[in-house]
Amino acid sequence: MKIATAQQMREMDRVAIQERGVPSTDLMETAARAVAEAALAEGARAGGEKPRLAVCFCGAGNNGGDGVCAARLLLEAGLEVRAILVGKREKMTADCREMERRLEAAGGTLEDFDPNSSSFALWCLEADVMVDALFGIGLNSPLRGDARTAVQMMNTCDIPVVSADIPSGVEADTGRILGDAVHAAATVTFTLPKAGHYLGRGGLCTGRLVVCDIGIPLDLVLWAEGNQFSAVTGEDVYLPRRPREAHKGDFGKVYLLAGSVGYTGAPVLAARAALRTGAGLVTVGVPEPVWPVAAAKLDEAMPHPLPAGPEGGLARAAYESALERMTHSDVCLIGPGLGRSPGAEEVIRRLVKAVHGPLILDADGINALEGHIDILDSRQGLVTVLTPHDGEFARLGGDLSTGDRLEAARRFAREHGCCLILKGHRTITAFPDGSAYVNTTGNPGMAKGGSGDVLGGVLLALMGQGIPCREAAPMAVWIHGRAGDLCARELGEYGMLPGDLIERLPQVLRECESRRKWPD
Repeated sequence: MKIATAQQMREMDRVAIQERGVPSTDLMETAARAVAEAALAEGARAGGEKPRLAVCFCGAGNNGGDGVCAARLLLEAGLEVRAILVGKREKMTADCREMERRLEAAGGTLEDFDPNSSSFALWCLEADVMVDALFGIGLNSPLRGDARTAVQMMNTCDIPVVSADIPSGVEADTGRILGDAVHAAATVTFTLPKAGHYLGRGGLCTGRLVVCDIGIPLDLVLWAEGNQFSAVTGEDVYLPRRPREAHKGDFGKVYLLAGSVGYTGAPVLAARAALRTGAGLVTVGVPEPVWPVAAAKLDEAMPHPLPAGPEGGLARAAYESALERMTHSDVCLIGPGLGRSPGAEEVIRRLVKAVHGPLILDADGINALEGHIDILDSRQGLVTVLTPHDGEFARLGGDLSTGDRLEAARRFAREHGCCLILKGHRTITAFPDGSAYVNTTGNPGMAKGGSGDVLGGVLLALMGQGIPCREAAPMAVWIHGRAGDLCARELGEYGMLPGDLIERLPQVLRECESRRKWPD
């Protein structure tokens, strides 16, 4: 699903209204109807029956006009509604004033906000649902004064809030919190979602996201889709049909270099994930002391021992054997559990320079490049995927100090010519051309050692089966998160383990097969 910037949305609105003749009040009525419907649904979900009382906090701008219009629609639906203007009347836009006129014609009133009114505060506590229409996507400075007080009132009442377009206080293009922000049960956004619905701390404020078509002409929406940022949903994830005459060699010869003494589980998890994701032939290179463990646990893969140093990691002598295997593989994954011994790091750096095929670097495969980013740069023009969490990203020189994870990921991918999968809440996948994807699956139960190894194995298998990196990388992240969501639902976030993700992969892959878009 494509994501629009605040500027793109403003331009779409302008062209639709000023050049295409679409009445702005028609757009507002459609938007407000969606907000009112969501408010009815959230109020019923919380109380078990149709809500009776609603409060609509409205700003003076057009987002406030959406709220005033929604108040009228809720009034017409039989609710007792209080519409509250948080802002100065002299700053109300023409459309907001028109919605106030329509509200009054329906028997309602737009009241001025009195933050010191105890009777209003008590009335709010009795409400079944609230509507947040203080600010839209144009907010770019911290909340203060009455606006911040209104946000705090919405957050302290244990009542579901529905936000119009984006929760007030969230910066639309980054997800940063501007002083404070509404924690919505649901957000109804218009035409296309925005980055702030997913990213940063602001993304945690969105709640259930509803995308509403308010009547912007389709060609303008398609123009906005030229933006190079998308949210990956289930509809975007599909798998090709396997040819009936295929054999195991048709589904990828993949190589995994992983493991060390003390980290014997990493190669096993990654290899099992690759096998469960459909890889045809999986070869696993591990240090010799780890080989008995890997061989005992991996019936379907092909583990082989490599020379090891005294600390149980790879020895420098492992390079030639690993290079030989990797040269004859379709895709290689380097890193899970390799450790940071001098021998292992030297082998990794030499392989990254020598291997010209697609390469995935995870965990210690990434750590080995600390202080050696020139080795990564030498692969520009080749397919290289890095899967760091924030700490590993920082060791590579990535800068997250501004809080804008999207821009940080894009900049790194562009400067170093790689695909970057920046793991975390709402994992971001960025490419050298500036395009990026935000994932919509996953949960805190996946925050356990070994989950990243599973992701590496899923990606290795998809790329090994010939799915281009541009499709395979965001798909792998979604599949991994979806498996985690199934685990959380069945086992709970506390009790689920990385191995449980692997066991749910077949179910997730069946879902993806049912949405097949590729030709047979």
